[in-house]
Amino acid sequence: MAASHRPGTHPWWRDAVIYQVYPRSFADGNGDGTGDLAGVRARLPYLAELGVDAVWFTPWYVSPLVDGGYDVTDYRAIDPAFGTLAEAEKLIAEAAGLGIRVIVDIVPNHVSDQHPWFRAALRAGPGSPERELFHFRPGRGEQGELPPNDWPSQFSGPTWTRVADGEWYLHLFTPEQPDLNWAHPAVRREHEDILHFWFRRGVAGVRIDSAALLVKDPALADFEEGVDPHPYIDRDELHDVYRSWRTIADAYGAVFVGEVWLPDAERFARYLRPDELHTAFNFNFLTCPWEAGRLRAAIDATLAEHAPVHAPATWVLCNHDVTRTVTRYGRADTSFDFATKAFGTPTDPALGTRRARAAALLTLALPGSVYLYQGEELGLPEAEVEPDRIQDPMHFRSGGTDPGRDGCRIPMPWDSREPWCGFGSDTEPWLPQPESWGDHAVDRQSTDPDSMLSLYRQALSLRRSHTGFGDGPLTWLPADNGVLAFARPQGLVCAVNLSDRPAALPTPGTPLLASGPLGAGGTLPPDTAVWLRTRPDAAPDTREK
Repeated sequence: MAASHRPGTHPWWRDAVIYQVYPRSFADGNGDGTGDLAGVRARLPYLAELGVDAVWFTPWYVSPLVDGGYDVTDYRAIDPAFGTLAEAEKLIAEAAGLGIRVIVDIVPNHVSDQHPWFRAALRAGPGSPERELFHFRPGRGEQGELPPNDWPSQFSGPTWTRVADGEWYLHLFTPEQPDLNWAHPAVRREHEDILHFWFRRGVAGVRIDSAALLVKDPALADFEEGVDPHPYIDRDELHDVYRSWRTIADAYGAVFVGEVWLPDAERFARYLRPDELHTAFNFNFLTCPWEAGRLRAAIDATLAEHAPVHAPATWVLCNHDVTRTVTRYGRADTSFDFATKAFGTPTDPALGTRRARAAALLTLALPGSVYLYQGEELGLPEAEVEPDRIQDPMHFRSGGTDPGRDGCRIPMPWDSREPWCGFGSDTEPWLPQPESWGDHAVDRQSTDPDSMLSLYRQALSLRRSHTGFGDGPLTWLPADNGVLAFARPQGLVCAVNLSDRPAALPTPGTPLLASGPLGAGGTLPPDTAVWLRTRPDAAPDTREK
């Protein structure tokens, strides 16, 4: 049974390993080509064996799926493509029976253009109370033919769309995702009620999408680079929203994780004050290249950001929006930037896999919690989807130059002997699987002690059973150039060689786990990581979980 490796009153979320499920692509239980809750329920034993503490589901609500479910029509119902509310409640209960908590996704910045509120706003017309729930404005120009302001989009393309009566509405993402007006009390009441709805059903936490974007400048003034405050990012009024939410979560013992992309460390930390969000995603680490100096700087900066507010750091290598780790680390440029995504970027899969294995041990040895995106434990590469099969709106809004995010959302390979690698039974998956997908399937990796899956299973087991891993102090150790080495409590050490030559281990010790074979005389080969136990008293944690 999966369980947090810290017993007693230690908050589980401070050092949990949280597995991200993208429901459309995890497992298809009814054979219609789309992943669903029945598929997830059938695979819960797999997640328990993997050793995760919680599962975060990207949106599973009723949605037209224009943006992968991040265009929500009804938060209190499950999209029929995924199942029913009753199935979700069973899933939450069954996961709890295996020691796995459930985290759901909330998208408070916007709703679907099919949401009842927005449809009513379109019918009601200019100046109506219904339109006050969104950002409707008359246009500029002699005939109102120009948008109300010049704000840039979070995707490519315009941020305003004109409706039949001549008014325009704001959408920082796609036209099918109109932004809500968070200055309106009804918007706040609705989302507080949504939190109660899911917490009452046993959900342990909520991930908040685009958490720094909700509140807009009331004047909707034109964008000016460098002007503070920003017209729609990280506005001070947001913190009152999250303080209210925290009161609700505390009543249920639930937690929040925010998607907060901010370059300013001090302002980032404000979201993690004791009366606001519990944790926030660490995008600095995620986007960092495979370079020792840059990674150490990212780790130091992350820990420094969190220290003043005593919040745990979070670590993630990949998610449903970014290039798969194996592919990214095999490229000449190992960083991630949405602006540089392009078709046909070459990669070295063997090199990327070695680095991804080492990165797994690095990430799991750091203080705080870890988010693991589905398929990372299988070493799945980024798939290059043919343009006529792409569904991601980022591709279309870029004029076809951006490959989009479908390549990291390809349906999971479960059984290499079955059609579509065991993802479903009767229908081709909603996104095509590459011919080589079966090579990564769970059935093959489960019996291979050297597979990526076996590495993750061993690492999660050790992380759970040794008290030195997870939340707590980190001390850097002297090491060769290009090597990251640090000590954790209880005599545990992690060393990662990011250079192109073998390196000496930073300290004597007994290897607990390595991402690849160690060299002659116990040296650490390039792109390899090892966990060491340097003291005999660094024994496994045998206390009751």
